[in-house]
Amino acid sequence: MKTALQTQFLSAQNAAKLVRQIGLPQALQGIAANIHQDFLRWRAFDKNARLAAHSKDGVIELMPIADDRIFSFKYVNGHPKNTQHGLPTVMAFGVLADVATGMPLLISELTLTTAIRTAATSVVAARALARHNSRSMALIGNGAQSEFQALAFHHLLGIDEIHLYDTDVEATAKLMSNLQANPDARGLRISAYASTREAVRGVDIITTVTADKTNAAILTADMIEPGMHINGIGGDCPGKTEIPPEVLRMASVFVEFEPQTRIEGDLQHMPADFAVTELWQVLAGKQLGRVSDDQITMFDSVGFAIEDFSALRFLQSSATAQGLTQPLDLIPHLDDPKNLYQLIKPQAIMRNAAAKSAATVAA
Repeated sequence: MKTALQTQFLSAQNAAKLVRQIGLPQALQGIAANIHQDFLRWRAFDKNARLAAHSKDGVIELMPIADDRIFSFKYVNGHPKNTQHGLPTVMAFGVLADVATGMPLLISELTLTTAIRTAATSVVAARALARHNSRSMALIGNGAQSEFQALAFHHLLGIDEIHLYDTDVEATAKLMSNLQANPDARGLRISAYASTREAVRGVDIITTVTADKTNAAILTADMIEPGMHINGIGGDCPGKTEIPPEVLRMASVFVEFEPQTRIEGDLQHMPADFAVTELWQVLAGKQLGRVSDDQITMFDSVGFAIEDFSALRFLQSSATAQGLTQPLDLIPHLDDPKNLYQLIKPQAIMRNAAAKSAATVAA
């Protein structure tokens, strides 16, 4: 019996069109809702740390995950020098497949979507870990992720003031220009600062998102004030960190998938017995998150495959509803699924077989 399943393709152009049609705030909200739902199903997933191939210039990774119905993976790179070659620092695509048959259901761009899902994940964590009355944030690192982080916290958490700092003043100028011209940023006050220390002074939340593949110290202990929430999303591979050990020791630290974060996150600084809590446990009410207004919390986020699973689910439903996917001739269509050779059978043999079949019918 022939299967009705067919691979659909969502291009980079149509993914961007989808976000424009429904609006970035709605896309952020939809993906954040899926992430929250899927974190609550944490134990239903077969989970692994991502497979990474490191080089002197960057990293290429595969991020797989599956529940009992759907398998997904993301291909993603991180190459900080790519902008010198006219390429994004991060490029990605992803796949959803049917567990029962192995049939790929969706192949989609994930470069744009990774930025959206990362910002959505940041907000899911901050809802559980930041002070409920948080209204200000410092955004340290103003590159490709920064607009998405700013707009996610503005729309989904009520942040109305953002302090900006980047060692690259052109990056900050780009971010300010994009936000000032954007109706989605209405009501959001933004200002640039000359140093990290000045930018973080007095804010409720600090988001660090730098791209250099080094062990850096973006924050120091004397910059951290009681009650702050640190959203550390720039440290995401071995040897690449942003937050030094003395800051981690001041905070209650929360992670996505602990085995992966200990290898790739700012947590790689710390001994194996340094206590952390997986975020899903807080969302599910199994562990405490923030317990006081003076508590310092940190989300040491490296990105985990379940978030891409959530984003791909959103893309599949939303892009299909908007008519933005198209069939992709990826898997061979076989009259006899046991006869793969028929795809390359010499044309003369095929013509003879067709002629014999026609003669048999005529007789």
